Amino acid sequence: MVLKNAHILIIDDDPDVLTAVRLLLKTEAAEVVTEKNPENIRTLLLKQPFDIILLDMNFNSSINTGNEGLFWLKKIREFGSEAAVIMITAYGDIDLAVRSLKEGAADFVVKPWHNEKLVFTIKDALKKNEFGKTASGDPGLRDSNIGSDLIGESELMQDIFYKIEKIAPTDANILILGENGVGKDLIAKAIHQKSLRAEKLFIKVDVGALTESLFESELFGHKKGAFTDAREDRMGRFEAANDGTLFLDEIGNISLHQQAKLLSVLQNRQITRLGTNQQIPIDIRLVCATNLPLTELANENRFRKDLIYRINTVEIMVPPLRKRTEDIVPLAKHFARIYANKYMKVSNDFDSKAMEKLKLYHYPGNVRELQYTIERAVIMSEGDMLHAADLIFSPIESFKEVPAETQDLKLSTIEKNTILRVIEKHNGNVSKAAKELGLTRTALYRRLSKYDI
Repeated sequence: MVLKNAHILIIDDDPDVLTAVRLLLKTEAAEVVTEKNPENIRTLLLKQPFDIILLDMNFNSSINTGNEGLFWLKKIREFGSEAAVIMITAYGDIDLAVRSLKEGAADFVVKPWHNEKLVFTIKDALKKNEFGKTASGDPGLRDSNIGSDLIGESELMQDIFYKIEKIAPTDANILILGENGVGKDLIAKAIHQKSLRAEKLFIKVDVGALTESLFESELFGHKKGAFTDAREDRMGRFEAANDGTLFLDEIGNISLHQQAKLLSVLQNRQITRLGTNQQIPIDIRLVCATNLPLTELANENRFRKDLIYRINTVEIMVPPLRKRTEDIVPLAKHFARIYANKYMKVSNDFDSKAMEKLKLYHYPGNVRELQYTIERAVIMSEGDMLHAADLIFSPIESFKEVPAETQDLKLSTIEKNTILRVIEKHNGNVSKAAKELGLTRTALYRRLSKYDI
């Protein structure tokens, strides 16, 4: 189901929230109904079915336990509603929101939210709910799909689909390799969807973006008072993903210190929240991804080999789009349908010259670049046909590259000499050198390895 055909019910005792969400969604959905009193849920559900229900977790400001939301979530199911329920929660109630997912909620949003994020969450919940109904009605259908957004007709992608079918039902740790934009996160989701943990949570963490100070708190949780801003007990991502799948994206960008912490948890299968000594057992399916090649991960100055062996029971190499040109047209048509629907345009097709232009381009930004190119084309197009002139590839990716020999002479030599001078200046102190160069320690180690310094 698409959002424009959806009937949405919003239940929150804050009139400002009801007004804001109604104004946001009234042009996006077929119908938006708002309600302040959860006691009226049953009456509303008897009048008509809803596709999405946005449900606040707290209806009494003097209590604020979130149990009201969990109570009404159960009641909605008891009333026979098949709507996808999205919980509305404050930042401090995230643990309860995670619990709501385990008890049948489709997703949750944290107040205050970005409007784009809320709309995306609703669309995703609609898609998952429709997929779940179809799969339950036809047991064979789910087996014929590898993830709802994963598309590929090339032999390379068919090989990946076959590998997913074989490894997903196991609990083997998976390492997904590939350039930025190839769809590593979609592979991870597909593995979860085809696994025995499909009904449990899929938790994604961009570990490469976590600072040293946040790494342990985000992954393992903390106790109130463990550090300055720890105002309450908080569950980490490992604990939240218990019985489900944990996807660690950009694993190649974490420091050696962070790698040691991660290795310890994976070996012992238990975490300890910051500020406590209590060990909590965890049962997760681990999927990791990186844009670094295995050869670079094998460099022990960059990555611990024992951690590589731990996370790499099975590896999946996702090829760049330029190596699977058979997938370009199916992907382009897929994105054209999505964005025609999103922007309420007529269904677009490609003329012959547009098709030729799509096939001849080399896509340095991979599938993500193709996706944004098609979105831009659909927005700017007139009529029901996309022409070659509508396809404008990103100048960020399309700039003319310096010939390799010249680049080596002019850039690599200068960079190497600069690094040598700065490291000598700081008597070999990598941290100080990295700071002066404007690099992270990880990035500097990568260059040290590159230039064999």
